[in-house]
Amino acid sequence: MPVLSPIGAVTDPDPYSYYAELVAERPFGYDEGLGLWVAAGAGPVTAALAEPGLRVRPPAQPVPAGIVGTPAGQVFGALVRMTDGPLAQRLKNIVMTALAQAQPQRITEIATDRTARVLKESPAIPFDRLMFAVPAQVVAAACGLDEDAANGASQLIGDFVQCLPATATAEQQAAAAQAAAALQDLLGPALASTGDGLLAELVRAATEDDWAQRAPLLANGIGLLSQTYDATAGLIGNTLLALAREGIPPVARADTLVPFVTEVARHDSPVHNTRRFAAEPVYIAGTAVTPGDSVLVVLAAANRDPEVNPAPAAFRLDRASPAVFTFGAAAHRCPGQVIAVRIASAVVAELLSHGFSPASLPSHVTYRPLPNVRIPVL
Repeated sequence: MPVLSPIGAVTDPDPYSYYAELVAERPFGYDEGLGLWVAAGAGPVTAALAEPGLRVRPPAQPVPAGIVGTPAGQVFGALVRMTDGPLAQRLKNIVMTALAQAQPQRITEIATDRTARVLKESPAIPFDRLMFAVPAQVVAAACGLDEDAANGASQLIGDFVQCLPATATAEQQAAAAQAAAALQDLLGPALASTGDGLLAELVRAATEDDWAQRAPLLANGIGLLSQTYDATAGLIGNTLLALAREGIPPVARADTLVPFVTEVARHDSPVHNTRRFAAEPVYIAGTAVTPGDSVLVVLAAANRDPEVNPAPAAFRLDRASPAVFTFGAAAHRCPGQVIAVRIASAVVAELLSHGFSPASLPSHVTYRPLPNVRIPVL
């Protein structure tokens, strides 16, 4: 087995024996090469995600320096996934209330329709469009945008998400700033709507909570798109690989594929890790973490911890209440799990009904060079 690191493992063809070793031998420890703590076991991962002293951003840099003062910085600084504290939690509750109004069947219908149209327009299977553009279009449509605006938003969000990784270049941050400004213009009218759609629901939930600030609502409307982008692309791609490996279920409709996609989210998670930053002294697994330290939280390793998921390497659709860390936990748990799974299930089901055979995929694939998201190149 090649020598891996908790970050290099994300793009490895099979990182799971390495993750199993981490879980068994070093569920929480300091990685000298990376210069940060690594939480891999289910217990330490749960503790790290729930620890209020560990923040989602370095306390001294709530917004990346390269986008401070730009539209991208304005959006980034208001995202509930990038902020902590009582106000952030209040806004998170507003977002969750709005998302609770999303109708899974409606999400399925939009995703099925968009996928069918993309496949009809393309002589070859356009995997990138299906994995990235279609999910963004679905969420944009669910937000209340018309078709042209939804298509425009799906293109812009690809530029905006480039500012999210710590590895973003100055050029990527500049592109993200332009995209954020365009997205604010595009989504603004839907936020002012009193009709249907998730953005209108966001306003209604905010009004019920006496939340008067519109800018954070608009930022988190953009956040719905950005959280969909890479993670759902990885979920779709990894589901196709799992179908090639495990076989297609006897009935493969959008609704019947939901358990399969849910197990993919655990077994071959699209999101492998996230980070936390110590703002005060904390203890994880009995180990002191001091202010200024960083913690890499390896969600994909915790998904394979036998303490919480028996026979974790087995792909099983009959798991009773499996522990799935892919979508986070505690205050920063992603509220869009149902939407992501529904989109992936619909896209894959429509692709199968179009006659695509997962067995035609190459036996060995490479993965996009990302530090935390596992997206196969198909």
